[in-house]
Amino acid sequence: MGKAIMVQGCTSNAGKSYLCAALCRMLSDEGLRVAPFKAQNMSNNAGVTPPESSAPGLEMGRAQLVQARAARVVPDVRMNPVLLKPEADTSSQVVLLGRAAPELTALPWRERKPRLWPFVKGALHSLLDEFDVVVIEGAGSPAEVNLRPSDIVNMRVAREARAAVLLAADIDRGGAFAHLLGTWHCLMPEERALMRGFILNRFRGDASLLAPAPEWLEEQTGVPTLGVVPWLNVALPEEDGVAVEAPAAIIPSPSTGFVAIPRLPRVSNLDEFAPLGELARWVTSPQELAGARAVILPGSKSTAADLAWLRATGLAGAVTRLAVQGVPVLGICGGLQMLGQTLSDPQGVEGGSAASGGKVYGLGLLDLHTAFAADKTTRLSEVRDPETGLRLQGYEIHHGQTRSGPGVQTLVPGLLWRSGNVRGTYLHGLLENSAYLEHFLRWADLPVPACLDSLDARLDAIAAQVQAGLSWDRVRALL
Repeated sequence: MGKAIMVQGCTSNAGKSYLCAALCRMLSDEGLRVAPFKAQNMSNNAGVTPPESSAPGLEMGRAQLVQARAARVVPDVRMNPVLLKPEADTSSQVVLLGRAAPELTALPWRERKPRLWPFVKGALHSLLDEFDVVVIEGAGSPAEVNLRPSDIVNMRVAREARAAVLLAADIDRGGAFAHLLGTWHCLMPEERALMRGFILNRFRGDASLLAPAPEWLEEQTGVPTLGVVPWLNVALPEEDGVAVEAPAAIIPSPSTGFVAIPRLPRVSNLDEFAPLGELARWVTSPQELAGARAVILPGSKSTAADLAWLRATGLAGAVTRLAVQGVPVLGICGGLQMLGQTLSDPQGVEGGSAASGGKVYGLGLLDLHTAFAADKTTRLSEVRDPETGLRLQGYEIHHGQTRSGPGVQTLVPGLLWRSGNVRGTYLHGLLENSAYLEHFLRWADLPVPACLDSLDARLDAIAAQVQAGLSWDRVRALL
């Protein structure tokens, strides 16, 4: 059986995904066959397995897709067997081994766990059998004692894999040593035995000033601090919406104008806007649209509910007025559906959020009609845009089936539509096509930013910084 190393966190958003991506690249650089694994992800930021996968066209979390790239292996849904996609504060769609599972979605939270664990266990052991090392990412914190009986993602996985566990704390938040000590105290004795090291993550400053706290912590727990990892100013696709929800993520608009993106409550696939750089601005009110040169309506996990939010905030009317004035408007997936005439949900796919007998009215900027179907479309797509002549690559993840009326131009059937200065598409990742990004920005009369480093270059940079911050020989010896 392959070896396992696991990164858990004292809190959510402690940097576990970044550390796991770095470990995947570092171990791959040593010539090992490495696979990432996260038993259960809660995120609306998902992607699709590629054609070369043993099971292509299936849905999995973006973090594990990136970690597979870091490990230089083909993404596989076994690497993220359970994906929970939040639809409301108390409900999530369950995606099991890449496919939506309505019968599990309908079950109460605690009743799902016994049904899910056999799939988690099977996926984990198949990866351990196939790879030299499995780099496992935890979720939230293992100190959530109320969740211990139903745990399928933290210490239960660590025990199953006999993993060496590293516990990371976000020291930039403050209170890191209390977080580490408190988390250790909340663990069962057999769980503490798996804890092999602490990591102080996202550190900014002089590491020598930390003494004697790491030594004190080891005296209290018997667990050494194996690294002080600096703040990594290198962008990777985000696992979920934490970054966009943080006020600091709303970047002041540049004087040259900006692209406005409504910060929907259930926004999905937000990482696809990273190529816009500082030209992107997340907005929550009509006043924040002042100066916008273009508007993008992003994807949503609850389209009808987010459309209602768009109307309640006044953004729906403001976006419509900008469109009438000739400002470019682009809708992607759920955003495309909102731009249409009607949305119907006869089967209650979105949890019955659509009113008026399962139908709601869109913004009416595109002559499109969408009905939500029980079966979900998940696939990679490559098409030619007849308007620009460009070959476009991306992926689709949607329940909606959209038909066009006479008032809209169909550029690519079922995928890309246009009416004047308004465009809509089901193709996620559209702006990650550099030639189309340039076209879009010129259309909006905005400057084209310098090309971003490739994902591989960013993974190499993160791996180098993490390795420099760790006592790498001691971490490597755990395997």
